Amino acid sequence: MILSKQTLASISATGIKLPPKDVFSFPEKILQFGTGVLLRGLIDDFVDKANREGIFNGRIVVVKSTNTGGTDAFATQNGLFTQLIKGIDNGNKVDEVIINSSISRVLAASDEWDEILKVAVSPDLKIIISNTTEVGITLLADDKVDAAPPKSFPGKLLAVLLKRYDAFGGSADSGFVIVPTELVVDNGNKLKAIVKQLAVNNNLSDEFISWIDTANDFCNSLVDRIVPGKPAAAELKAAEETLGYSDDLLIMSECYRLWAIETSSKKSKEILSFSKADEEGVVIVPDINKFRELKLRLLNGTHTFSTGLAITGGFTTVKEAMANDTFAQFITNVSNTEMAPAILNQNITLEDAQAFAGKVLDRFRNPFIEHLWISISMQYTSKMKLRNVPILQKYFASNQTPPKYMSLGFAAYILFMKGVKNPDGKYIGSLNGKEYTITDDYAATLSGHWESTTPATVVNLILKDTSLWDTDLSAFGGFAEAIILQLESLIEKGFEATVKEI
Repeated sequence: MILSKQTLASISATGIKLPPKDVFSFPEKILQFGTGVLLRGLIDDFVDKANREGIFNGRIVVVKSTNTGGTDAFATQNGLFTQLIKGIDNGNKVDEVIINSSISRVLAASDEWDEILKVAVSPDLKIIISNTTEVGITLLADDKVDAAPPKSFPGKLLAVLLKRYDAFGGSADSGFVIVPTELVVDNGNKLKAIVKQLAVNNNLSDEFISWIDTANDFCNSLVDRIVPGKPAAAELKAAEETLGYSDDLLIMSECYRLWAIETSSKKSKEILSFSKADEEGVVIVPDINKFRELKLRLLNGTHTFSTGLAITGGFTTVKEAMANDTFAQFITNVSNTEMAPAILNQNITLEDAQAFAGKVLDRFRNPFIEHLWISISMQYTSKMKLRNVPILQKYFASNQTPPKYMSLGFAAYILFMKGVKNPDGKYIGSLNGKEYTITDDYAATLSGHWESTTPATVVNLILKDTSLWDTDLSAFGGFAEAIILQLESLIEKGFEATVKEI
């Protein structure tokens, strides 16, 4: 039995959250560019939740812009898909099964562009959402608004806006709330600037460009949820046997969820009414920088300070490392006692930082997610620079002694980056008798520094290398000395003894 509107009545397995009976009659209020698992596992989950609670009562028309894959599964299953939500929340295990009914239909831009433009003029349509990858929010200067369809996502969006403008005579209340979710800082502002530039390039009227500017609310946003997508074959087969039906669109996600949307418009907040169903998960505020800083420093930054140490300890996945008491104590200490206090500002309190750090640790402990440390190590140097050097700068601005946990994390990074170039031109490292490939644009530079004779010389060369950090990290009082001691200990005593000593 395949999941569809017709087979819902035949589903008898317990514990499955079925769609509300009236959902198929709800109007289409959202146009969503992208069929990816992040959109389905986060944004569409919020809409589905609101529909179940009678808050939003609207569905999503999805635009498939790429040429890969088809829309057949969505058509066969009437847009329905199963979401398995698995993880740890406040120390408690979460295991939910939801049949998401937020999607009304999926239209392929390549074949159904006219139909998409018909959706654009629907009075019910109020919101446009996108996730077209970071590459999606770029200017294709010669993109044509009258193409069927335009090549780029901003070009497609411009065509939708022009159709809307013409249909409603440029009325002030006919615009959209537009919320891109691509992982680009100030994504809403950048998308708006590109759309307006494309309008100029296509010789569209000043009145239309003014309408883009004033009648539409382009909101910056930040999304955060791990959505691995479809489980491995064996796990998927077991899940479908338990559920009693097959689902080509089934996805899995962690339970943590965040969609921070930046707007000061009361009208936009009312239009985004689905947020009321999960005000912890959907945060609508005038400034989302607080959430970006917490995520960048305490989620991404904690990963970065921990990666080298985890691999030094012989751990393959994050959940495997978190099951080790020694490692778990290190990651708790580095995030709570050193990193969290160092990122405080007028918008972030210690309570905010430590509460977020606690959520991060729950996410790291998730037994259902296979998150590989070697994958997290990609572009290790750039991640260390962007995520963690600012934390170190703030720490040393208010502390006279070096941070012992962040110093150990940095020492483990240096040890991880000890690579040798192989005949294929790749840099290969070795820890615990296991070889690994160093995927880092600065691998050659770090390998060159490791040609020195002593750990102390290596550390000083790396910290002083401003081509890596844009600053001299050896200027931080006692930082080099602390890293040298930790690096020597990791080499001589190994992971367990080094961590326990601090």
